[in-house]
Amino acid sequence: MAATTMRLAQKLNQLKPSSTLVSSPLSSTFLPKSRFYFLCSSTSSPSSSPSPPLPPGGLSLAAAAAADVVPDISPSTATPLPNPGLLQPRVVVYDGVCHLCHRGVKWVIKADKYRKIKFCCLQSEAAEPYLRVAGLDREDVLRRFLFIEGLGSYHQGSSAALRVLSYLPLPYSALSALSIVPTPLRDAVYDQVAKRRYAWCGKADECLVMKEQDMLERFVDRDEILDKSRSVL
Repeated sequence: MAATTMRLAQKLNQLKPSSTLVSSPLSSTFLPKSRFYFLCSSTSSPSSSPSPPLPPGGLSLAAAAAADVVPDISPSTATPLPNPGLLQPRVVVYDGVCHLCHRGVKWVIKADKYRKIKFCCLQSEAAEPYLRVAGLDREDVLRRFLFIEGLGSYHQGSSAALRVLSYLPLPYSALSALSIVPTPLRDAVYDQVAKRRYAWCGKADECLVMKEQDMLERFVDRDEILDKSRSVL
């Protein structure tokens, strides 16, 4: 009986871990649970000592895990990504130097009495995050304008035009029924007009600026456009 009791006690002692280990998301090494919680929490406990300062250039992930600090990733090594939460929905990105496009934008603004649609000139820096979200470059949008309907939803060419019309009040929204026409046929007509738009209506050197203040407020890049127009003057 005594020998059996001693063997049970030895097994129980073997089952007691000296420290609980969990895998750290910041390193391939394993860290004690207390250290892992420190790395994952936004604030440390009042009794914990302050973290050591980071050296210039930050720390490697493994060294940061060992030093109980979150590494400082240098902006030069991090890939900048647009924040989808800061992008506005229902934005038309169009060729800002095209007179035909400019007239089309003015028509939509006047018809859109509920102010659902916003605009951005393709040539402005503000258009860049919208292009990146859609996975397009400026040449793509010069061929077919872009309509960002929402996160993960965008359209180009004739489909974009019909989606914009669907947000306008009647009778204009009824024109969106033309979506029953096959897309290749619609885009073929759109492409022919787009190729000749400069020859038919002309092209400006800079983004055309709306003179009406209420129209200008519909542009997500209005501050940038105004700054450029002042510098030219």
